[in-house]
Amino acid sequence: MKFVPTATAALALAATMLAASPAFADPTGDWRVADGTATVRIKKCGAALCGFVVTTSTPAGKDDHNPDPSKRGRSVIGLEVLINLQKAGENVWAGTTYNAEDGQTYSAKISLQSEQALQIQGCVLNGGPCGSETWNRVK
Repeated sequence: MKFVPTATAALALAATMLAASPAFADPTGDWRVADGTATVRIKKCGAALCGFVVTTSTPAGKDDHNPDPSKRGRSVIGLEVLINLQKAGENVWAGTTYNAEDGQTYSAKISLQSEQALQIQGCVLNGGPCGSETWNRVK
């Protein structure tokens, strides 16, 4: 799962979020990440939403870049990558995301673009650059 930080992507996402959009069902379910390498299951976690890696297209790697050395040997399968997402508007939830590829945590916003498309935005904490991608619902 990669987020390529660009100002253009952040501006495009902001414009999309400001445009009037129909209300969709919540984003719970399975989503294939943009590059097709993993599937993330979004589910309710108490009052929030969270997302866990449930499959990978290649043998599952390890969380080698985790800043906590005790977590570096764990599989990415079962790894929580969307954390404490709270409703932040119509079809929008905000929280944090963990990226095992670099071991970093980012602020996150997810927004349903349709019943089949979910936009994910990750931003470096404390106002840094952002990037986004679209995930597709797995049937």
